[in-house]
Amino acid sequence: MKRRNFIKNAALTSAGLAVTNSLLSCEDNSKKENSTTSVSTTQTASLPLVIATWHVKSATAKAMEVLQSGGNALDAVEQGCMVEEADIKNSSVGKGGLPDRDGKVTLDACIMDKDGNCGSVVFLKDITHAVSVARKVMEDTPHVMLAGEGAKQFAISQGFKEEDLLTESSKKAWEDWKVKSEYKPIINIENHDTIGMLAIDKNGDIAGACTTSGLAYKMQGRVGDSPIIGSGLFIDNEIGGCVATGLGEEVVKTVGSFLVVELMRQGKTPQEACEEAISRIVNKPNSDYKNFQVGYIAVNKKGETGSYSIHQWFSMTKFQDGKNEQIQSDYFNKT
Repeated sequence: MKRRNFIKNAALTSAGLAVTNSLLSCEDNSKKENSTTSVSTTQTASLPLVIATWHVKSATAKAMEVLQSGGNALDAVEQGCMVEEADIKNSSVGKGGLPDRDGKVTLDACIMDKDGNCGSVVFLKDITHAVSVARKVMEDTPHVMLAGEGAKQFAISQGFKEEDLLTESSKKAWEDWKVKSEYKPIINIENHDTIGMLAIDKNGDIAGACTTSGLAYKMQGRVGDSPIIGSGLFIDNEIGGCVATGLGEEVVKTVGSFLVVELMRQGKTPQEACEEAISRIVNKPNSDYKNFQVGYIAVNKKGETGSYSIHQWFSMTKFQDGKNEQIQSDYFNKT
C-alpha cells in the first residue's frame, strides 16, 4: 500500500474496528452530557487555570490540585497527564493503549516549561509514564528527545518500572482487528488519541505536556505530532501555549502548535489563532480534511482560551474558579 493511502486510511480508523466502551462513552458524553457553549475569549481569566484536550476531568482535577497546593504549572501538567497514562480504560494513552499492527504498545510524549526547556520520548516501550520520562530527558540530560530502546534504558536508569502495557482488553481488540486488518473511518472515535494539557499557575507562568499511544494498529515505528515540540505542543511564556490532537501527520505538516502561538504573538486571540491554524490545513491544495480530524486548544498570557477543530464533537476540559467543565469546540466543517 502506498504511503499516502496507508496514512490516510490508518489515521481515519486507528481504533475503528476495535472501539472500546470507554471511547464510545467519551464521545457520547461529549454529545449528550457536556455540551456547552464554545470557549469564551472575551475576559481576562483568573488564575490558576488548566485546560486539556477531550473529556479528562480527572486529569484536570489533579492538575488543579497541584496548583492549589502551591505547585507550579510544570508539576501540574505532568501529574495531570499521568492520570490518563495510568488509566487502563483509556485505550489511547499510556498503559492499556491500543498497540501497533505487530501488537506492541509504543508511547510518545513531550513536556515544555516556562523557560522554553523541553523534553520528549518517542517509540517508548514498557514504561507507563512517558510524560515523566520526557521531563527527565528535559531536566537530566543535555538532549531534547530520546527514542526507542535508548529512551527505555534511560527510563529504567532513572528508576521507572518496566511493565507490559498491553492489557487483555487491548490485546483482544488487536486480535479482532487482525482477522481482516482493514481500516474504516470513524471520525472522533479514533481521534481520542492524545491528552494535551496547558496550565498557568498563580505566578502567571505557563507549561504544557502531551502524551499518547498514537494511532492504533499503526506501522511499527510510526510517530505522530504528539512528541514533536512545535507540532503537538509549544509554549512561549511571554505569549501563551497550544496543544494539538487528531491526525498527527497533518499537524506536523503545518507545525500547528507553534503556528497558533505565533499567531497569538501577532495579536490574535487564542480562538482566532486556533481557527486560522485549522484553515491552514483545510485550505491546502487537495486537502482531504473531510476524512480526518484535527483540533487545537490554546491559552494566552492573560488566561484567555480558545479551541477549534475540523469536525464537530471535539472538546476541551477547563478547570478555573472552582469549576471543572467540558466545553464543546466550535468547528470548521458544518456541511
